[in-house]
Amino acid sequence: MFIQIIAVGKLKEKYLVQGIAEYAKRLTPYIKFQVVEVPDEKAPETMSEAEVLAVKAREGERILAHVKSEAHVIALAIDGKLWSSEELAAELDKLGTYGTSHVVFIIGGSHGLADEVMRRAQQRMSFGRMTLPHQLMRLVLTEQVYRAVKINRGEPYHK
Repeated sequence: MFIQIIAVGKLKEKYLVQGIAEYAKRLTPYIKFQVVEVPDEKAPETMSEAEVLAVKAREGERILAHVKSEAHVIALAIDGKLWSSEELAAELDKLGTYGTSHVVFIIGGSHGLADEVMRRAQQRMSFGRMTLPHQLMRLVLTEQVYRAVKINRGEPYHK
């Protein structure tokens, strides 16, 4: 299985980079795993609705340039489906067995994801109604992918 996380913006905090690197290393024996960072669009703090849509569209183009046609795309969105760790594991297992072995999770920028990206996604997943920093979501998602792999293999880690 090949799992990618495509995210807007560059990770700056060392502790997040180290955490993701640790889980990526743990995943190496089981799956191919990759995090792709696409540049965020530089924009002023206050923007009109049209400017926000333009920023999201440019970021969306950068994201979609990395999505292969055969990939199953899961967009992270507040209005997405809430999955437990076990449900995520079951979904990844089902996709690997009956769907595609290439799964892409997409984390948008501070303004969210462009409509084009949302249309490309086959599923939407939410980690809850709270707004979390996009950079922190990369670490949380990477850990949950690792947990899902361990659950599917019946190996100790998940409690």
